[in-house]
Amino acid sequence: MRRLNRKKTLNLMKELDAFPKVPESYVETSASGGTVSLIAFTTIAFLTIMEFTVYRDTWMKYEYEVDKDFTSKLRINIDITVAMRCQYVGADVLDLAETMVSSADGLIYEPVIFDLSPQQKEWQRMLQRIQSRLQEEHSLQDVIFKSAFKSASTALPPREDNSLQSPDACRIHGHLYVNKVAGNFHITVGKAIPHPRGHAHLAALVSHESYNFSHRIDHLSFGELIPGIINPLDGTEKTASDHNQMFQYFITVVPTKLHTYKISAETHQFSVTERERVINHAAGSHGVSGIFMKYDISSLMVTVTEEHMPFWQFLVRLCGIIGGIFSTTGILHGFGRFVAEIIFCRFRLNSNKSTSVPLPDGHASNHLPLITDNSTH
Repeated sequence: MRRLNRKKTLNLMKELDAFPKVPESYVETSASGGTVSLIAFTTIAFLTIMEFTVYRDTWMKYEYEVDKDFTSKLRINIDITVAMRCQYVGADVLDLAETMVSSADGLIYEPVIFDLSPQQKEWQRMLQRIQSRLQEEHSLQDVIFKSAFKSASTALPPREDNSLQSPDACRIHGHLYVNKVAGNFHITVGKAIPHPRGHAHLAALVSHESYNFSHRIDHLSFGELIPGIINPLDGTEKTASDHNQMFQYFITVVPTKLHTYKISAETHQFSVTERERVINHAAGSHGVSGIFMKYDISSLMVTVTEEHMPFWQFLVRLCGIIGGIFSTTGILHGFGRFVAEIIFCRFRLNSNKSTSVPLPDGHASNHLPLITDNSTH
């Protein structure tokens, strides 16, 4: 009884077979079919490799929403070298709420040599080349996001030479925490002194001839410090053509949440426009000599997420490639054989036409003469 049920089940499964096997004696092969099959298999192999490459790759997805976090503090990471001695310059932040953040809260003043060593110059040239490529090809920013925490540090390397030259510049580096409102980070002559109406700098004791706000921005970023991320002002170097010169940077900061397969961090992107001018009160160019970075916080927040193609989608695309190529090549091969048979049939009909036989009345006969036994004698 069990054998009978198994036999019925086996027969039922055979009837449901959607891939019937054709005996080899019923299959006709041809050279054209073999050529088309070879082309089809080659194309399938090539497209399969390309599809696997796409499957291994990832891409960045950007989503935008309103930034509702207005109570937290904003971190500013600074590494700027000014071509003046440290006792002559002061740095601080003053925001729209008239809140002053002194540089003593997190910045370090380090006497250094303004001219870079050969190794540092090479690092700066490389960074400037990367910046120029980023301005031309914005899609490279995705590559930088993916390589965060994996690439080498973008900080200025230490000097490799033991120069005996006395320090002639001041490196101001560290970080500050400010309110999440628009503000102005500036470096100017003299140390800052707070007073009820804002703040002032003690610049009276510094001679105008010693003013030199040539500077180099080795790093400037907002939010969490992420190694490998290159910011728009990194590697910028400006040379002052006059003692009383003002350098202005207008910065728009965009809060950004970065989620990749390597890291998950809250950082900030920013765009910047630059302006520089010489202070000349007689000509109507008023202001204070120094470096001014006026930043504003965008109300939008960007969420950048690294995504990967699901495995099931890869299988569906792979099946579509294989099935589509087989179907397409089969149709093209069948159409080609059909056209070839029509052409060959006409050629055979033309070649098999009988030669014309002249008749006594001057007409021609297109019929072949009948061959009989008497005609052979």
